[in-house]
Formats: sequence, C-alpha cells, structure tokens
Amino acid sequence: MQENRQENLPTARIVVVVGNYGSGKTEISLNLALKYAQRGEQVTLVDLDIVNPYFRSSERTDLLESHGIRVYAPSFAMTTVDVPSLPAEIQAVFADKSRRVIFDVGGDDTGAAALGQYKPYFDQEDVEVLFVVNAFRPLSGDADSVCDLLLRVAGRSRLTPTALLNNANVSWQTEGEDLARGEELLREVSARLQLPVRYLCAERSLLPKLPADLTGERIALDILMRPEWL
Repeated sequence: MQENRQENLPTARIVVVVGNYGSGKTEISLNLALKYAQRGEQVTLVDLDIVNPYFRSSERTDLLESHGIRVYAPSFAMTTVDVPSLPAEIQAVFADKSRRVIFDVGGDDTGAAALGQYKPYFDQEDVEVLFVVNAFRPLSGDADSVCDLLLRVAGRSRLTPTALLNNANVSWQTEGEDLARGEELLREVSARLQLPVRYLCAERSLLPKLPADLTGERIALDILMRPEWL
C-alpha cells in the first residue's frame, strides 16, 4: 500500500467504524489501520463484528501484525453464545494513550450493542464515530432507511455518530457517478440528522477520476477483503 501524504485521516485517538452489512466498513477499518501504521503510529484494531462470519477484519491478522498492528477480536464471535466473550485486553486500549485505536463494529444495531459496555471509557476519550454508507446495499438506498439504521445503531451502542462517510460502490464496476449518487443520498441524511459528510472513500485508481465537487476528505482504498472469485 502506497501512502498518500495528502490524505486527511481522522485525528481522534479512537476511530469507531460502523455501518450496514456490505457498507465497506471492514475494508475501511483495515485501510485506516495500515495508513496510520505507515505514518509511524502504534495502532490497535479491535474487531467487534460479532454477527457476520465473512469479511471480518481479523481475517487479515497476519497482514496487520506484519505492520506492527495489534488485533483483538471476540472469543465467541459467530457462535450460538448469546453474549460473546469480549477480550479483557480490549479495556487496555483505553488505558494505553500512546496507541491509535480502530474499532470495526458489527453490521447493524445488534452488532453495535457490543460497544455499549464501553461507554464509560468512550466518554473519557477523543472519539470519531464514522457511519459508513454504501447507497447500493440493501436498507441503504434511501434516506429513511439510512436514518433509521443510524439511530438504531446509536441507541444500541450508546455512541452517537460524529460524521458520515460516503463509500458508494458496486465492487469493481464502480464509477464516479456512483459516488455522486451516494453523495446525493447522504446530503439528505446530513440535513435530517445534522451530521457532516466528512469523508469519501474509493478504490485508489478511481479517486483521480471523481468529480472535483464531491463532498468529503478523500481516502484511497486498497482492496484487501475482496475474495479472488469476485
């Protein structure tokens, strides 16, 4: 991954990435962790996706650890256990102020519930909560659906998103007009909920082709989770 020195990444020590299934939150979490590490930061990635068995950030543990990134994940994720065992080490990320921390959180309000127990810790931290939206995924194609999910995630996690992130894509067929459609949707969501559209993510080669007037700081993605058959 080549680091783009012009990228303005979130400045908060703790970055929480939430969003619906297929929004791309895990891809974004991985890329953010690697970008911070390549800037010389000490980074921890917490995989709190306790719902989805596929495309989990901890699947790339070897890659992350090769860049010095610590990875924590629930012990009973994707089992029939009602309350997954969340490693005690997760609490340590709040104590060690020297590390940047990325939380990759499960794809809906049920997954976000795992965050709730850490509210007293989050309340004492500098936290950016990014709500990722892919306008081409189910339950994300209109403002009513996006607002409903965002509010449910906020309620279950007890964390209010601080910004919206436009990650509109249709996999390898994505074009600039898809990001523009995503922005149109997020502008309506932004107006309703008074949240800024702060970031825009796209595959690295697509970024230079995007319309200049799209909203949000641009973050280049290297695709790390797409299986070979896609």
